[in-house]
Amino acid sequence: MSSLDQGAPLDVAPTQAGAGSRRGATLALLAFAQLIIALDLNIVFVALPEIGSGLGFSGQTLQWVVSAYTVFTGGFLLFGGRAADLVGQRRVFIFALWLYALSLLGGLAWSPGVIIAARAVQGIGAAFLFPATLSLINRLFAEGPERNRALAVWGGAGASGLTLGSLAGGFLTSAFGWPAVFYVNVALAGIAIAAAFAIIPRDPKRHTRRNFDLPGALTVTAGATLLVFTLVQGPDYGWTSPTILASALLAAFFLIVFTVIEARSADPLMPLRLFRNRSLVAGMTITFLYTGTFGALPYFLTVLLQTVHGFTALETGLAFLVPSIAIATGTQLGERLATRFSTRSTLVGGMMIGAAGTGLMVLGASA
Repeated sequence: MSSLDQGAPLDVAPTQAGAGSRRGATLALLAFAQLIIALDLNIVFVALPEIGSGLGFSGQTLQWVVSAYTVFTGGFLLFGGRAADLVGQRRVFIFALWLYALSLLGGLAWSPGVIIAARAVQGIGAAFLFPATLSLINRLFAEGPERNRALAVWGGAGASGLTLGSLAGGFLTSAFGWPAVFYVNVALAGIAIAAAFAIIPRDPKRHTRRNFDLPGALTVTAGATLLVFTLVQGPDYGWTSPTILASALLAAFFLIVFTVIEARSADPLMPLRLFRNRSLVAGMTITFLYTGTFGALPYFLTVLLQTVHGFTALETGLAFLVPSIAIATGTQLGERLATRFSTRSTLVGGMMIGAAGTGLMVLGASA
């Protein structure tokens, strides 16, 4: 055997090890970005009562500290996905993190309007960051076990954000006041931006010409934003109030126009043929039902624990540990169960366990 043959493995091994190390660092950064999204959503829950009293929110308007984030995330999500496709995943990833850095405005807020605007900007950041992060995972990790593991780590980071958000929100609010829950995101976004330039590969050159479908992006963003506004504010304003009726009608109008545009577009933002995919439609339906039920629990639990039971911010953060750890554990178990059994069985089992837990929570709420 020649000396060249003997030395070949020694040359290959460091290269493979280096590639594996870079891939691991990339996954860590993408998981960190998902943690920021979850953290930013959950860290304000524990601080809500102090934000309300500090800035003069009414009981009806306080929920907009949470709802502004949700409304603008939902409204701009499709737009963010198309931006990642056309502008570049890494570029959109970094741009979204800069939007998160504007959390500074939330901490400096002097009125309800300013903090709601800051939360809206953060929501737009999430709408750009989420699809950019997910598409980077799909591009950088091979389909199959490698990508499944990456998605499990990514999902686990999001679940960890629930735990860390609750704990950090309680600690920061108790120790430094509610503005601290906004300042922490500035530091986290800065770290992620610096790491993105060093770790994430440059966006590949695109050889196919595609358009932004601006009419479709504008109409679906307006329609989705108005629809979420209707659903969020309907119980407070009254379902028959002029504001809610006008919002619902405008939402329906913009979504119908969006459907017509997509049907006629040569390069649609959301091809209507996707709705022929039964698995996709089922997944979207389940996601909608989950978000509208289990996803609303943190807000109501915060109000229950602090307003009804008299918990401090720190005590409320500690109380959120139990459901947060359960979610983190379920995220990791879910990936294994879906592989061993089936996605349908795992979803049904998870929903049944969640429903049982919510039922038990009703007993504890009146204790």
